[in-house]
Amino acid sequence: MAASPHTLSSRLLTGWVGGCVWYLERRAMQESPHKFMHLFRNINKQWITFQHFNFLKRMYVTQLNRSLNQQVKPKPEPVTSPFFEKISSGQAKAEVHELRPISPPSLPLSRKANEKELIELESASVIEASIDVGNATKEEKQWKEMKLHVDDLPGILARLSKIKLTALVVSTTSAGFALAPGPFDWPCFLLTLLGTGLASCAANSINQFFEVPFDSNMNRTKNRPLVRGQISPLLAVSFATCCALPGVALLTWGVNPLTGALGVFNIFLYTCCYTPLKRISIANTWVGAVVGAIPPVMGWTAATGCLDAGAFLLGGILYSWQFPHFNALSWGLREDYSRGGYCMMSVTHPALCRRVALRHCLALIGLSTAAPILDVTTWTFPVISLPINLYISYLGFRFYRDADRKSSRKLFFCSLWHLPLFLLLMLTCKQPPGGGSDKGEPQS
Repeated sequence: MAASPHTLSSRLLTGWVGGCVWYLERRAMQESPHKFMHLFRNINKQWITFQHFNFLKRMYVTQLNRSLNQQVKPKPEPVTSPFFEKISSGQAKAEVHELRPISPPSLPLSRKANEKELIELESASVIEASIDVGNATKEEKQWKEMKLHVDDLPGILARLSKIKLTALVVSTTSAGFALAPGPFDWPCFLLTLLGTGLASCAANSINQFFEVPFDSNMNRTKNRPLVRGQISPLLAVSFATCCALPGVALLTWGVNPLTGALGVFNIFLYTCCYTPLKRISIANTWVGAVVGAIPPVMGWTAATGCLDAGAFLLGGILYSWQFPHFNALSWGLREDYSRGGYCMMSVTHPALCRRVALRHCLALIGLSTAAPILDVTTWTFPVISLPINLYISYLGFRFYRDADRKSSRKLFFCSLWHLPLFLLLMLTCKQPPGGGSDKGEPQS
């Protein structure tokens, strides 16, 4: 049976295409492009299809351009987070090996060998770079002991001793010394401030030494020097000892034994009573208020050498002021105190926390009235201090009623400026020497 013209043309086309492929593989590099056009001839009036044309075009371009290499567009560098930006640039640097384009040689066998060598070298360089980066990340993840530099030591010791709290203690001590009756003795005043400051640094350092495992769980205290390992516990205890011994010695032999005894008692009360009570009972707030009330008493005894009504009045003022101050502060830190395992009024007894703050805000008004009665100030003081006392009492009432962070924050910030202004008004209205004793004497 004779084959149809369509079948014959298909067979001829298939054989012809195979011959063209073989022909292009052998002679494409030497043939000129015009010979390629001879392929477009008519076979039994059947033209080559578009698919065949594309196939032949790709084969032709491949044979003539074997030296072409694909150029990969480099990926953009990923945006690093602020945490990884803190890594030092010296540790994070990794060598980048550039792939240099090499012109293809004339001989095909040598070209293939060189290409294999280049691929091996490039893969080896990439592996080395990845190993370097991997070692750098492993070193960064490993625990490293923080080295202590001499330049950083003053700042670390200042944070260990809670320098801001120590400054508040010294300022209340100076107010007690200045409000005491009698002449102002500058050497005794300076020795009192120095001894009280050293005693406060010692107490605060021992407090941080005991609370390291608990401070690490709180956001407010997790950056303290002992928690971060910036100094060793031995150095912290040594620093506390070097502050406590000369501080107590200055207060005892440089001022008077009564002031030195009050200093020793305050260190003991803060480190051995208040610190462990913070994890046991809410009574720690009242014990801590006594600790804060002793420094102005020490200033009074340093000037007078005795404990009288004026000393207890100043202690009572500082005692009452601390409740709105600390209760408002602890209200905003309830989650932190709960995480650290501390037993605070704001956590376990929130209603009592607000009542106590309001109660002692109102107590400040009564203590201001008692100041002229005890001949510490004139009667002008309760009058001019009434506006600030009423304002802090109003904020205490808002805190008691609203029980939110906004009201507690306002009360806390008000307590920060209330105390220095209150003591300054007391100093301006201080009873002049002999003013109280002359009131009952008849005029001659």
